[in-house]
Amino acid sequence: MSNVHMQASPWTRLKRSLLFWVLLAIIFGAALGQFLPSWAIVPFATFNDIFGKYLGFSVPLIIVGLVAPAIYELGSSGGKWLLSTVAIAYGSNLVAGFGTWGLATLIYPSLLAGQKVPDLAKPEDAVASIMDKGFKLPPVFDVMTALIVAFMIGIGIAKIQGKTLGKAVSDFRDIITLVIAKTIVPLLPLHIFGIFMNMSKSGQFVTVIVAMSKIILFSFILTVVLLLIQYSLAGAISKKNPFKALWGMRDAYATALGTASSAATIPVTARCTRNNGVSRGVADFVIPLCATIHLAGSSIKITAFALALQHMMGIHPDPMHMVGFIMMLSVILVAAPGVPGGAITAAQALLQGMLAFTDPMYAIMVAMYVAVDSFGTATNVTGDGAIAIVIDHFARGSLAQDSDALKETVENINGAHQ
Repeated sequence: MSNVHMQASPWTRLKRSLLFWVLLAIIFGAALGQFLPSWAIVPFATFNDIFGKYLGFSVPLIIVGLVAPAIYELGSSGGKWLLSTVAIAYGSNLVAGFGTWGLATLIYPSLLAGQKVPDLAKPEDAVASIMDKGFKLPPVFDVMTALIVAFMIGIGIAKIQGKTLGKAVSDFRDIITLVIAKTIVPLLPLHIFGIFMNMSKSGQFVTVIVAMSKIILFSFILTVVLLLIQYSLAGAISKKNPFKALWGMRDAYATALGTASSAATIPVTARCTRNNGVSRGVADFVIPLCATIHLAGSSIKITAFALALQHMMGIHPDPMHMVGFIMMLSVILVAAPGVPGGAITAAQALLQGMLAFTDPMYAIMVAMYVAVDSFGTATNVTGDGAIAIVIDHFARGSLAQDSDALKETVENINGAHQ
């Protein structure tokens, strides 16, 4: 078969994109909500109610399935530079989240002035009385219990070096990843369609869209600021010109914009990193690993969007809840599966479990996240180059001695996330 036939056409690739279906859901939901009678919303309300219960049931299992094996694999690897890279990536995710929180607290009161939505309409309200008496799907345990269980299992297996249990939790992660990729992500556009249709009917659509546009621009500016901070720190440590190093990653940034995939951009990111003077051994180790665990751009988006929705609804989050949310979000992003929409799906556990997000709030989160997914991915992969510069400064030479074992560990971690 020729390469022409083997390669998907641009239209085919577009139809496979989650962004394509989310945009269609928003457009058609907003249009139909203007003239459809209330009874026509009932089928979509029924789906949203069932799907919402299914998501609630899945959330604790997603946490255990993603976090436990990630902790086990990192804890049992024992590689100094592997753990150092993970620590830097986690720290970068934290800085992105806390920095976004601080700036949003200062800017949102003026940026979102007059754009309040006290209560987002829920299409499932139309069938609430029926569904409450019928279909129920309670979760096995709550989110906090899931987090504690995940850490206990992950740390415990690593401590006792339980290879059998380790294989079991890795297999469970494969099951959870399959559940996300095959049953949750494909149905998210239909869920968003029902939410936006009812939002349009209730007259809230314009307010939400205008606010979304402002927050998307705000989050994009923050990603640029984050990259400047990352490369300034890397430059100060390695004595390299930070602006020259950042400019050297332009091909990786552009490629990520087009692919919206950190994994697909790895060859370009590695080449740009080597051109910045990073040794081949370090680049070939750090870049594939960070493509999986370093999602600082995603941390900015999720935190910015969550705070915006809370502000619009007049919710004042407890500072301690936000601290816990950002710290756990950084853990979730390290463990998130490498499927389209995987990060925002994994973050749902924290949004609804720790910040008490409703289904409509989460649906808007998905819509905003997917709309700027390419910019978040570009930020992630470009930031990987800064981490590689730091690791190269401290580990050039000593890393080469363990390169084969480290690469094998990275390949196992990446393979489990794909």
